[in-house]
Amino acid sequence: MTSLAPPANVNLQTVESAEAALRTFWRLAEASKLTFAEQLTVLGVTCERLYHWRQGQIVPLGAEVQQQMSYLFGIYAALQRLLPVPERADEWMRKPSTAPFLAGASAMDRMMGGHVTDLCVVRQYLDAEQAGKA
Repeated sequence: MTSLAPPANVNLQTVESAEAALRTFWRLAEASKLTFAEQLTVLGVTCERLYHWRQGQIVPLGAEVQQQMSYLFGIYAALQRLLPVPERADEWMRKPSTAPFLAGASAMDRMMGGHVTDLCVVRQYLDAEQAGKA
């Protein structure tokens, strides 16, 4: 399994790193057509916090938000490799699935559970799909 930890010389506790991560998240959210409510849930933040970030009031990101973003970025990247047509990737995220861990729900339904583990299991499944082990 690939480590999700950043290289030892990367400091993610800066405003600059938070700005970069949020720029990437905004692009991912737009490409994935995430609603405001979905953005709140997958990041695990309050409406006020997300609003402040949108207004450019950036502070260093906490470890949990960094972890959630890492899973989201990994999910997005895996989908781009597995389903390189954007419409198919978005469709997969939102349609009912036969994957055992989803039990007929969609990956987005699972990700809306509000826990970092919900993102983790979707990421692990996609990683296994890429490796041909799912």
